[in-house]
Amino acid sequence: MTKTYDHGGGVRSIEVPIPDNPLGHTLVYVVDTDRGPVLVDTGWDDPGSWDTLTAGLAACGTAVAEVHGVVVTHHHPDHHGLSGKVREASGAWIAMHEADTAIVRRTRSAEPERWFTYMAAKLTAAGAPEEHVAPLRGARRRTLPGLSPALPDREIVPGELLDLPGRRLRAIWTPGHTPGHVCLHLEEAHPAQLPGHGRLFSGDHVLPEITPHIGLYEDPDDTTVTDPLGDYLDSLERVARLSPAEILPAHQHAFTDAAGRVRALLVHHETRLTDLLSLLREPLTAWQLAERMEWNRPWDQIPYGSRNIAVSEAESHLRRLVKLGRAEAVTGSDPVTYTAV
Repeated sequence: MTKTYDHGGGVRSIEVPIPDNPLGHTLVYVVDTDRGPVLVDTGWDDPGSWDTLTAGLAACGTAVAEVHGVVVTHHHPDHHGLSGKVREASGAWIAMHEADTAIVRRTRSAEPERWFTYMAAKLTAAGAPEEHVAPLRGARRRTLPGLSPALPDREIVPGELLDLPGRRLRAIWTPGHTPGHVCLHLEEAHPAQLPGHGRLFSGDHVLPEITPHIGLYEDPDDTTVTDPLGDYLDSLERVARLSPAEILPAHQHAFTDAAGRVRALLVHHETRLTDLLSLLREPLTAWQLAERMEWNRPWDQIPYGSRNIAVSEAESHLRRLVKLGRAEAVTGSDPVTYTAV
């Protein structure tokens, strides 16, 4: 049965399932405007998810053909996956931040073999064992989902109001989870008069009980040394300063006390960085660090794809420690090892 929620003030949400994923579902928000409903995210590109989305729109008193626009918080397939189908069915525009649109453009044009080669090189450099890297060397297109995401036709400009007739929805750039992640601040009185400033569609940036993945921004053509964790921590502060009355996230459930949740996330990452420094009393590669880090299950129970994500997260923390002057690469090490300063 399709689950929908009425958040008041012309905002509803639909639980759109993510197949074979512990997250369970994406909350797709339906925002009433003077020109028809606008969606915040669309869910995973899967026939069952599409059926749920269309049934959810009917339960909200509208239809996919009525959708005026799609605002995408970030390019990940559980958020952007169905955007193209919605546009085909309705003629809706799709808006995304330019940094994530660039990723979509690259994903559509790159040969999948190039991506696998790049990932194999990255994992080898991180110290992954050969038995982990080997499957990537023979991988082909069918093993990689989301290779043809819809190309957005509008740009979300940070700080500006989006073109939602009759509504005040302002884009807040919150890089970290992805380079172009945006939160969307609904600058309108809370329908239940909760204290604070409006409501915030937070995507994956701030979730009530989960800490979002902060890994490296992967781009085979970009040699810039990025600092995604630093970007994320700065973005958290930006959200706290908004003081929204309520947060409407893309997963789990709506919640209040944005400031308290931001504080908890900042403390979590500071604690994690401190814990990693104790591990780095001996030189470790990014892979060895990931093996020793605390995850939601023991390393030997973490599946293949999730290990790649874990190593990326270990590397983002290492980059933060290096930038802060609290760790450094060991000169001449290959693969590179890091040690606490």
